[in-house]
Amino acid sequence: MTLSECGREARAQLRSAPSGGGAAQPSVLQRRPGHGAQRAGHGHGLGGGEGSRPHLCPRLAPPRPAPSRGWRRGRGGPAPRYFTALRAPRAPLRAPRSPGLACPPALAPAMPNIVLFSGSSHHDLSQRVADRLGLELGKVVTKKFSNQETSVEIGESVRGEDVYIIQSGCGEINDNLMELLIMINACKIASSSRVTAVIPCFPYARQDKKDKKGSVERWSRAPISAKLVANMLSVAGADHIITMDLHASQIQGFFDIPVDNLYAEPAVLQWIKENIPEWRNCIIVSPDAGGAKRVTSIADRLNVEFALIHKERKKANEVDRMVLVGDVKDRVAILVDDMADTCGTICHAADKLMSAGATKVYAILTHGIFSGPALSRINNASFEAVVVTNTIPQEEKMKHCPKIQFIDISMILAEAIRRTHNGESVSYLFSHVPL
Repeated sequence: MTLSECGREARAQLRSAPSGGGAAQPSVLQRRPGHGAQRAGHGHGLGGGEGSRPHLCPRLAPPRPAPSRGWRRGRGGPAPRYFTALRAPRAPLRAPRSPGLACPPALAPAMPNIVLFSGSSHHDLSQRVADRLGLELGKVVTKKFSNQETSVEIGESVRGEDVYIIQSGCGEINDNLMELLIMINACKIASSSRVTAVIPCFPYARQDKKDKKGSVERWSRAPISAKLVANMLSVAGADHIITMDLHASQIQGFFDIPVDNLYAEPAVLQWIKENIPEWRNCIIVSPDAGGAKRVTSIADRLNVEFALIHKERKKANEVDRMVLVGDVKDRVAILVDDMADTCGTICHAADKLMSAGATKVYAILTHGIFSGPALSRINNASFEAVVVTNTIPQEEKMKHCPKIQFIDISMILAEAIRRTHNGESVSYLFSHVPL
């Protein structure tokens, strides 16, 4: 007999029983009022009181109680007693979530199976990236033998790990490049699942084509060293490359492995808006024709005009003649380029802009190499400030040249690493600065 049938029989017996006191009435099945209204909450008591509630998951609800457990025989008499089956309250299925959090703090997502190593070229940048990711830098020992050969020892297991090695193309470039290749190979033969080389400043990027320098008969014998470096990284065992502002974006085509060429442009735009009060009346200037695409992109996003300086180069690091295309009179001029080495080009460009009527001149560069007489030239030039990113260490150079300032791009590299490790898209970083 089901519960509903049992209830109908009990009500029929009650209606047919004589009223009044006196003789004892036969015992009947009794039920609490409101019992049927809360039948869905049978797992938390059969009553319809405030304590009963439906289960969080119907599949986990206990089976419906048998009539013998949910019903008791009351004693006969004018005032029958009522009974219900009692159950202990169930613990919640999952921990309560904190307001505003996607998951409880104790269950916050981590980054498992990842190891971050730093080369010797730019330890400060590597530490900044590790801090933003909440990771510790992996243990690696780099030294040189007496014959100046590079030795690398990985100090922890990388078996099955997703390895990222940060090494910039600066300082002792050849030694740092060889160190990077050895580190990649050491991790690869130690059974790491993937090795990603994070190279903020790509070495030999300016040797990306057969340059037309010197006599015509020597053009065909010029090397394409950027392609050679790409081959070396692939042969060493790199599975993926992350870099920033390649001198020529076509260098990505030199690789047979994925290459993410990040841009400093979002960080540059943010710096301009925060540090140049007159930015709405500025003009973005390219120091050469090759950077026209770069400056037009920044000018469009700032909704300002752009200008161009055409130069005729006779030999490396020397400029013969410069022609300004555009009007900079009574405006703040902002020179934008991907890199500066000896700074002869941008210093001559700054003087050209000031003579053309510019009120102030800023220079914003992604890679500040600053070799040779660069610092003395900047100090003597008409710059308000020379702003570079920290793809190359700048602390010592800033001590000798107070005009140099830097933009920290560690948050861009850290977010690129996080997205790559989690299998997410990195295209968001082409137009946004991560927090």
